[in-house]
Amino acid sequence: MSSTAPEALAWSVESCTIGRAMEILGERWTVVVLREVFAGIRRFDDMRVRTNIPRQVLTNRLAMLVDNGVLHRVPYREPGSRERHEYRLTRKGFDLYPVLIAVAEWGDRYLAEPEGPPLAYEHRDCGAAVHPVIRCADGHEISDYREVLPKPGPGARRR
Repeated sequence: MSSTAPEALAWSVESCTIGRAMEILGERWTVVVLREVFAGIRRFDDMRVRTNIPRQVLTNRLAMLVDNGVLHRVPYREPGSRERHEYRLTRKGFDLYPVLIAVAEWGDRYLAEPEGPPLAYEHRDCGAAVHPVIRCADGHEISDYREVLPKPGPGARRR
């Protein structure tokens, strides 16, 4: 490694948790499915109607989210119909809410139609808009993201 090379090149990214998370979340329809479940749309047919996700794609995404412990299936039965399942968030799934809100805020800022974003997130108690916040472990809120320094963690391995 040359003396001008970034220090990060000395470290392996094989066990990177961002890469592992994106194996689960990195496909467009996966995040759309999560948006629906966070909005209270839990049934397969309701998701299909609202999103137009192809049937097989939705089936695959739901199964993958269940297999990875992000959603769990809950049986239900409409009168006169066979048993079906709703999809509900697990604790692991609920922990994705800040990620979804951060993606939504970025999209609202850069990709919304001229009249504004189609969806708003607000605090249930007071109705104020909800925003993601980055804060260090000592409680300092970070607004200049250049102040965040990626460093090797306890699981880091040299290349």
